[in-house]
Amino acid sequence: MTEKTKETHQDSEVHIVKPPVYLAIFLALLVLTALTTGISFIDLGVFNAVIALAIAVLKASLVVLFFMHIHYSSRLLKLTVAAGLFTFMLLISLTMTDYISRAWGMF
Repeated sequence: MTEKTKETHQDSEVHIVKPPVYLAIFLALLVLTALTTGISFIDLGVFNAVIALAIAVLKASLVVLFFMHIHYSSRLLKLTVAAGLFTFMLLISLTMTDYISRAWGMF
Protein backbone atom coordinates (compact mmCIF):
# COMPACT_ATOMS: atom_id res chain seq x y z
CA MET A 1 0.00 0.00 0.00
CA THR A 2 1.46 3.34 -0.98
CA GLU A 3 1.84 6.30 1.32
CA LYS A 4 -0.79 8.26 -0.61
CA THR A 5 -3.34 5.47 -0.21
CA LYS A 6 -2.78 5.43 3.53
CA GLU A 7 -3.35 9.18 3.73
CA THR A 8 -6.56 8.91 1.73
CA HIS A 9 -7.92 6.24 4.04
CA GLN A 10 -6.98 8.25 7.12
CA ASP A 11 -8.56 11.44 5.77
CA SER A 12 -11.88 9.88 4.84
CA GLU A 13 -14.58 9.72 7.44
CA VAL A 14 -16.28 6.37 7.92
CA HIS A 15 -19.76 6.29 9.40
CA ILE A 16 -20.99 3.01 10.85
CA VAL A 17 -24.73 2.64 10.90
CA LYS A 18 -26.20 0.62 13.75
CA PRO A 19 -28.44 -2.36 12.89
CA PRO A 20 -31.54 -0.83 14.58
CA VAL A 21 -31.44 2.00 12.02
CA TYR A 22 -31.46 -0.51 9.18
CA LEU A 23 -34.27 -2.42 10.87
CA ALA A 24 -36.34 0.76 11.28
CA ILE A 25 -35.85 1.69 7.62
CA PHE A 26 -36.72 -1.85 6.56
CA LEU A 27 -39.92 -1.78 8.63
CA ALA A 28 -40.81 1.65 7.23
CA LEU A 29 -40.37 0.29 3.70
CA LEU A 30 -42.60 -2.68 4.52
CA VAL A 31 -45.29 -0.39 5.97
CA LEU A 32 -45.12 1.91 2.94
CA THR A 33 -45.38 -1.08 0.60
CA ALA A 34 -48.45 -2.32 2.49
CA LEU A 35 -49.88 1.20 2.35
CA THR A 36 -49.34 1.32 -1.41
CA THR A 37 -51.11 -2.02 -1.79
CA GLY A 38 -53.99 -0.93 0.45
CA ILE A 39 -54.45 2.39 -1.33
CA SER A 40 -54.62 0.61 -4.69
CA PHE A 41 -57.90 -1.03 -3.63
CA ILE A 42 -59.52 2.31 -2.74
CA ASP A 43 -60.99 4.34 -5.59
CA LEU A 44 -59.63 7.86 -5.25
CA GLY A 45 -60.05 8.84 -8.87
CA VAL A 46 -57.07 10.68 -10.32
CA PHE A 47 -55.42 10.78 -6.88
CA ASN A 48 -54.63 7.04 -6.93
CA ALA A 49 -51.61 7.63 -9.13
CA VAL A 50 -50.58 10.76 -7.23
CA ILE A 51 -50.61 8.99 -3.86
CA ALA A 52 -48.88 5.90 -5.26
CA LEU A 53 -46.13 8.07 -6.75
CA ALA A 54 -45.75 10.04 -3.52
CA ILE A 55 -45.28 6.83 -1.55
CA ALA A 56 -42.83 5.53 -4.18
CA VAL A 57 -40.79 8.74 -3.94
CA LEU A 58 -40.71 8.42 -0.15
CA LYS A 59 -39.53 4.80 -0.38
CA ALA A 60 -36.88 5.68 -2.96
CA SER A 61 -35.69 8.54 -0.76
CA LEU A 62 -35.29 6.21 2.21
CA VAL A 63 -33.29 3.75 0.12
CA VAL A 64 -31.03 6.43 -1.33
CA LEU A 65 -30.48 8.24 1.97
CA PHE A 66 -29.84 5.29 4.24
CA PHE A 67 -28.96 2.18 2.24
CA MET A 68 -26.76 4.14 -0.16
CA HIS A 69 -25.39 6.21 2.77
CA ILE A 70 -26.09 9.59 1.16
CA HIS A 71 -27.44 10.85 4.49
CA TYR A 72 -23.97 10.45 6.01
CA SER A 73 -21.98 11.60 2.96
CA SER A 74 -20.26 14.86 2.11
CA ARG A 75 -22.04 17.90 0.75
CA LEU A 76 -20.49 17.33 -2.65
CA LEU A 77 -22.03 13.88 -2.95
CA LYS A 78 -25.39 15.21 -1.78
CA LEU A 79 -25.14 17.96 -4.40
CA THR A 80 -24.33 15.35 -7.06
CA VAL A 81 -27.41 13.32 -6.16
CA ALA A 82 -29.55 16.48 -6.14
CA ALA A 83 -28.21 17.50 -9.57
CA GLY A 84 -29.05 14.06 -10.95
CA LEU A 85 -32.55 14.27 -9.51
CA PHE A 86 -33.00 17.79 -10.89
CA THR A 87 -31.91 16.63 -14.36
CA PHE A 88 -34.29 13.67 -14.19
CA MET A 89 -37.21 15.91 -13.18
CA LEU A 90 -36.36 18.37 -15.95
CA LEU A 91 -36.40 15.61 -18.57
CA ILE A 92 -39.69 14.23 -17.26
CA SER A 93 -41.22 17.72 -17.25
CA LEU A 94 -40.17 18.36 -20.83
CA THR A 95 -41.52 14.99 -21.89
CA MET A 96 -44.85 15.68 -20.18
CA THR A 97 -45.21 19.12 -21.79
CA ASP A 98 -44.77 17.49 -25.19
CA TYR A 99 -47.25 14.75 -24.31
CA ILE A 100 -49.86 17.20 -23.00
CA SER A 101 -49.52 19.59 -25.96
CA ARG A 102 -50.38 16.97 -28.58
CA ALA A 103 -53.87 16.91 -30.02
CA TRP A 104 -54.85 13.39 -29.03
CA GLY A 105 -58.15 12.25 -30.47
CA MET A 106 -58.68 15.41 -32.54
CA PHE A 107 -58.56 13.58 -35.87
